[in-house]
Amino acid sequence: MASRAENMAADLLAQHDMDGAPVDVKCLAKLCGIVVVPQAFNDGDVSGMLLREDGRPPVIGVNTRHADVRQRFTIAHEIGHWALHPGREVIFDRPMRINRRDSVSAMATDREEIQANAFAAALLMPERLVRDGVRQLPLRTARDPEAAAAKLAERFGVSQIAMSFRLVNLGLAS
Repeated sequence: MASRAENMAADLLAQHDMDGAPVDVKCLAKLCGIVVVPQAFNDGDVSGMLLREDGRPPVIGVNTRHADVRQRFTIAHEIGHWALHPGREVIFDRPMRINRRDSVSAMATDREEIQANAFAAALLMPERLVRDGVRQLPLRTARDPEAAAAKLAERFGVSQIAMSFRLVNLGLAS
C-alpha cells in the first residue's frame, strides 16, 4: 500500500503530465510556483532548504557544491516538504517557515524527513517506471542488484544508492 507521500508525488507528476524519466524537478518546481535558487553554501553539510514567506513564492535553495544527482534529490525532497509539511516558523525580521536538508535530516530519523525522502524517491523514481525499467533490463543485469541499480540510476538521474534503496523498498531487490 502506497504512503501518503508516495501518493502525493504520483498525483503531482500526473497533474503536470510528467510520465517519463528522468523527472525534470526544476521544471516541476517552477510549475508549482516554487523558485529554485542554486547556491554554493558555505556550510557544505547543508544540501538545501525550503523557505516560505506569506505573500511570496516559496524558494528552494540547493547547494551547488553537491553532485547533480544529490541536487536533484534535494529539490525533490524540498518539494516534498512544500507539499506535505507547513514548516517550522522562524522569526528573522518577519515570520518565515523553513525546512532544511542536511546530514542529520538525510539520516531520516524525524517523521517529516522520512516522509520528504519517501516523496522524493517516489517523485524521481515512480514505481511504475522503475518496475518497467527492471523488466527492460537484460536478464543478466536484472539478476545483479548492483548492476541493475547502476543502470537504472543512470536512466532516472539519481545516485546508485538512492536507486538501490528504491529497488529494495519496492521489493525488487534484497
